[in-house]
Amino acid sequence: MMTRERASKRSGQGLTEYIIIVALVAIAAIGVVNIFGNQLRHQFSTIIASMSGSSVQVESLATKAKQQTNQRTLKDYASENR
Repeated sequence: MMTRERASKRSGQGLTEYIIIVALVAIAAIGVVNIFGNQLRHQFSTIIASMSGSSVQVESLATKAKQQTNQRTLKDYASENR
């Protein structure tokens, strides 16, 4: 009887550890998607569009990043220079 109880406790402990690991991986995945979400969305849309047969202009991430750094802010909103 004692061995069945111990086996049951060990099985429960293993399951609990597994659930904790899965939760940590899920939290890490959510964090990565929050950080790189826009880039991933753009890449996936490019891949899906090219797989569907439509003509797609592929833009490198470096070019996209440069465009985003050149965006207007409130500091240069009223000026003509970008």
